[in-house]
Amino acid sequence: MTSPRRIIIGMSGASGAVFGLRLLQVLQPLPIETHLVVTRAAEITLGHETGVKLADLQDLADRHHAINNIAAAISSGSFSCEGMIVAPCSVRSLSEIAYGTTSNLLTRAADVTLKERRRLVLLVRETPLHSGHLRAMLSLSEMGAIIAPPVPAMYIKPKEVMDLVDHTVARSLDLFGIDAGRITRWEGLPVAK
Repeated sequence: MTSPRRIIIGMSGASGAVFGLRLLQVLQPLPIETHLVVTRAAEITLGHETGVKLADLQDLADRHHAINNIAAAISSGSFSCEGMIVAPCSVRSLSEIAYGTTSNLLTRAADVTLKERRRLVLLVRETPLHSGHLRAMLSLSEMGAIIAPPVPAMYIKPKEVMDLVDHTVARSLDLFGIDAGRITRWEGLPVAK
């Protein structure tokens, strides 16, 4: 018996709640089971930035887990999944994951993702960065995590902010081999004749 394709979506308290929201919206019609975990700070940011309530966000996921439920399925290495995206990822969550000081289910699930050598993608939302932030990112990169700040791609010639959000979401899903059909791919410039 094979497990369904599963992915964990974590949302921590940095600005950029729209990235986690959009990931769930894009994944919803696909044959991928989503597991959601949201920090309290992310819940506040979600409401402030998008007006979306936590219950409505949770309805987009196949399963959602309380941030303090350390006994949730996603806290175990035996939980079969393709990996985890933390979108957005605060520096606090990034630091907990980097140094193994997990204090909640989101950082525990990310830690488990790393120890099981599964894909961990962190959409880090902070700027400017000091040396401590960069050291934590380097540490995570050396452990196999992918640090993917949501940096806008201007070659797509965005007409609105959601074009940039969709591009970032699609590129994040590309890292899992999931083509959500929402990306303008670079085709190169025409060769002058």
